[in-house]
Amino acid sequence: MFQKEIYWVDLNPVKGSEQSGKRPVVIVSGDTMNKNLGVSIVCPLSTKVKDYAACVKLKKTELNNLKFDSEIITFQIRTVSHERFLNKIGEISDKELKEVFVGLADVLQY
Repeated sequence: MFQKEIYWVDLNPVKGSEQSGKRPVVIVSGDTMNKNLGVSIVCPLSTKVKDYAACVKLKKTELNNLKFDSEIITFQIRTVSHERFLNKIGEISDKELKEVFVGLADVLQY
């Protein structure tokens, strides 16, 4: 599992307003963490694009292999065990990863 990759994961069980269910996530943690700790930091994706500030819109492409345009929900960042990962879907571009980092910086600052 590597940074920028999109996987299906099972986020259940959850509490409160956390994103739930089996859904795509993008790995945002660095590859050293991903390879050695058994967990990765991810941001979930949603097909319900709401244009929230700090979130990143993704058009479906051959690179990301998504079936629908989606949004990376940066304010729902979460560390998940590799046991939750189901299968790889695709990946985001370097440019999109930079947009995610900008969005995360905004979420963490404000």
